[in-house]
Amino acid sequence: VQLQASGGGLVQPGGSLRLSCVASGFTLDSYAVGWFRQGTGKEREGISCISSKDGSTRYSDSVKGRFTISIDNAKNTVYLEMNSLEPDDTATYYCATTNIARMCGPYVWEYLDIWGQGTLVTVSS
Repeated sequence: VQLQASGGGLVQPGGSLRLSCVASGFTLDSYAVGWFRQGTGKEREGISCISSKDGSTRYSDSVKGRFTISIDNAKNTVYLEMNSLEPDDTATYYCATTNIARMCGPYVWEYLDIWGQGTLVTVSS
C-alpha cells in the first residue's frame, strides 16, 4: 500500500502547478482522498479532499477558489491543480487516504491516515 505525490517545484508568485498522487497496492475507489500541506514552522493543514465514491469535494478557506482537486479512477490518481500561487503556499504537500471515510465531511482530516511521501512546493520570485 503506497501513495506517491509528485509535481512540486519552484514557481513564481501568481504561477501554477499540478500535483499528482498515485496509489499502488490498493485502489482509491469509494474512499476519501485528501491533500495536506506543512510549511516550515507551521502546523499541518488539510486543504482539499475528494470522495472517490461520488466526486464531492471540500476545500480549506486558504485555497478555495485557487486550487482544484480531481480524481482519475482509471489511473488510480488524484490531482491538485494549484493556481494563483502565493508565497504563503510554500510547503511540503502530502496526499492521504483512508479505508474508513467515504465522504469529505468537516472532520474527514482525522480519518485520512494512509500517507504518502510529500512533494515540496516553493513559491518565490
